[in-house]
Amino acid sequence: MTSNSEGPVIVVGAGIIGTTIAYDLQRRGKSVVLLDREGPGKGASYGNMASIAVTEFMPASRPGVWAQMPKWLLDREGPVRIRPSYMPKLVPWFLRFLAASRPSRVRELETAGAVLCHRVYEDLDPLLKATGLTGMLTKEGCLSLYADEAEFKADREHVEVLEWFGFRHEILSGKAIRDLEPALTPKIAKAVLFPDNRSIRDPYQLVVKLAEALLALGGRIERGEVVGFDHGDRVKALRLKDGRSIAASQIVLCAGAYTGRMARLLGEPIPLETERGYHTQIMAPGISMRHSIIWPARAFMVTPTAGGIRVGGTVELAGLEAAPDYRRAKVLVKRAQEALPDLRAEKAMEWMGHRPALPDTVPIIGPSAKHRGVFYATGHGHLGLTYAATTGRLIADLVTGVQPPIDLKPYRVDRF
Repeated sequence: MTSNSEGPVIVVGAGIIGTTIAYDLQRRGKSVVLLDREGPGKGASYGNMASIAVTEFMPASRPGVWAQMPKWLLDREGPVRIRPSYMPKLVPWFLRFLAASRPSRVRELETAGAVLCHRVYEDLDPLLKATGLTGMLTKEGCLSLYADEAEFKADREHVEVLEWFGFRHEILSGKAIRDLEPALTPKIAKAVLFPDNRSIRDPYQLVVKLAEALLALGGRIERGEVVGFDHGDRVKALRLKDGRSIAASQIVLCAGAYTGRMARLLGEPIPLETERGYHTQIMAPGISMRHSIIWPARAFMVTPTAGGIRVGGTVELAGLEAAPDYRRAKVLVKRAQEALPDLRAEKAMEWMGHRPALPDTVPIIGPSAKHRGVFYATGHGHLGLTYAATTGRLIADLVTGVQPPIDLKPYRVDRF
């Protein structure tokens, strides 16, 4: 499997983050093996909400969220649900979440997210052009919906942060909203258009096509589950569950919510949790849409993607092993029908996936603090698709010894 005495660069995790990293490294002349338990795009990247959400970098730990948390946790259909049996395991994570809620820290975290979001199209557009995938990106943005002035004021902090960091938005009301999306209910009094929050026409197919581009450049894709590493100060090989051992010159760990298990094997634990997200893909919705929509007060999103309309949202904290609770997906569809009264849930498929969540909402992008030749790219939360091209660029710079275009200190693995 190796092309030289040291071995290839092994990229562990073939979601949108890992596949983008692997492609960028192979394009720069590295010998790359992309390793995954299931194959490209079969994890969280299969069912994300297809949004390039450059305005959604605000940390979840901000005080406004804390104020609503007790109400949410008491509501079985609320935007955040914690399974009682899992709650004791979450205590250390929640303590770090609380530490990230200090006003001064929140502004630091907003800045770290905004820096990445300002780079998104600078990195994404060349990636899509180089791989012949520019048609994957829509031109339309996203509408954030508000039933009344009270809902808009409750979300005003979000708009103010966007103004502070210079992200484009337009406040709309009445007929102007329906002119953009006729299927919306007239009960929506106000909306904010985010023109740069564009969508991907099929996020799973995007990963598949990037994987094909990797193979065309001479990269390789392997199936396997990592269960150990051979290392001193440098990792020399990784061991797989099927008994194989793969030599490596460098390793990039970007297996989403499963990255935490591998980091622990390296003696470098990171506070990575899984936010379990649900969606319903509706292939006969009875309506058409151009823009994606979000309704902050109802905690759902709707995106036209993958040949139909996808409804998703909310957060469930229950770990990696618990069975899905598809009641949450059904609740989201009901809420979507409040905004889109003619939406029909026909030819519908439900899905649950694991978003990798860090308590401060800022991803880990950078080298290991303990082992030479190991790099992390994880914890992107809701913004894996949004940050993918930029993360690919940054990690490829680090692996090839190129100075990254931004300071990576806010994204270091040992910041907790």
